[in-house]
Amino acid sequence: MTPAARLAAAIELLAEIDARARPADQVAASYLKSRRYIGAKDRRAIAETVWRVLRRRARLVWWLERIEHPETSARAQVLADHLFEGGVLSADLFQGPHSSIPPDAVERRLQEMLKGKNLFHHEMPGWVRGEYPEWLEGRLTALFGERLPQEMAAMRDEAPLDLRVNTLKADRDTAQAALAAQGVASTPTAWSPLGLRLATRVALVQLTAWRDGLIEVQDEGSQLVALLADARPGMAVADYCAGAGGKTLALAAAMENKGRLVACDVAEWRVDRAGDRLRRAGVHNVTRRVITGEADKWIKRTAGSFDRVLVDAPCTGTGTWRRNPDAKWQMREVDIDELVVRQGAILESAARLVKIGGRLIYATCSLLPDENEGRIEAFLAAHPGFAPVPAPELWRELATTPCPVSGPWLRLSPLAHGTDGFFAAVLERKA
Repeated sequence: MTPAARLAAAIELLAEIDARARPADQVAASYLKSRRYIGAKDRRAIAETVWRVLRRRARLVWWLERIEHPETSARAQVLADHLFEGGVLSADLFQGPHSSIPPDAVERRLQEMLKGKNLFHHEMPGWVRGEYPEWLEGRLTALFGERLPQEMAAMRDEAPLDLRVNTLKADRDTAQAALAAQGVASTPTAWSPLGLRLATRVALVQLTAWRDGLIEVQDEGSQLVALLADARPGMAVADYCAGAGGKTLALAAAMENKGRLVACDVAEWRVDRAGDRLRRAGVHNVTRRVITGEADKWIKRTAGSFDRVLVDAPCTGTGTWRRNPDAKWQMREVDIDELVVRQGAILESAARLVKIGGRLIYATCSLLPDENEGRIEAFLAAHPGFAPVPAPELWRELATTPCPVSGPWLRLSPLAHGTDGFFAAVLERKA
């Protein structure tokens, strides 16, 4: 594809993302799949442009409004991004197959107005510089205080590619050597004893280590959540909101394929999608189960029979903005209120599965205390039979790496820990 065709595709894809209430990666996958003429290098270039715009959208829109550009459409944002990247709106950028229509007089003015400008400006409000919704400012300030600008700056950056070594098939040194044999450099993660971080993004399907099941994609923070679950061989373990199975795989490896591991989810397509990953990893102690919700009859039948119940609760995903920058602009304040209610109901239901002496592990990929500490405090107030197990206490038993937190809960952020934003609390059932 020509640069003109790539630019046109980026504009078209961004407009489609804006028009659909679906995650950007899903929209992009569908868009590119339906256009077979777009090659691998072109796909990467188009995606890089679109995701760069999503990461700097608040600043681009701020500039478009400041110079009184008549619109802040997907086209206007992509053209402004192109200019901030040092490009020009030359005639050849709008010629040839699959290209966009040439700029009109108003868009040519855009080039003049942004010439020599820096993407950052001292008059930008904090939420614009930090690239987060203005209505979240109060909540984020209460959480981070004076660190808010630095925390949000870290959230703007692209996340690294983290891998978890599958201990059913390899140790970390073996997996690292297998990657190096194919020219892929990696470094051990700082906190997770099972993690490897890649220096650059690669096509995993081309790697023998991935095809043979030695590695799985999993953010280091997510690895730590699974580690704190302390699933052991022979236990009965439930992954209550299993999704596509990332933490299920980590739990199965920790259990050495011994014991009973049930992966639950309300969406059959998510449960089905985990099948290939389980087979590639060599996991065979997992039963996948579709549940109808918190009132599912299976929950009543198996109440009090699990040593560990992991609840990776549905949440706002504010901790994953590095990977999903589109999600922040789709959020509404009412979403938080609705999710808090749902999280409380899920916790209530999952707690029924825990046997006396067993543990309930609650986790989210959210930064917001409403979804994290707030949920745990409310649950403990209503369930005096459960007691917290502090993260540092668990850490001494489970890892040789330094504990990333000092408080009772695992709370991670990109700035402080180099991971996605995660929260996890471990509660033991005493009675």
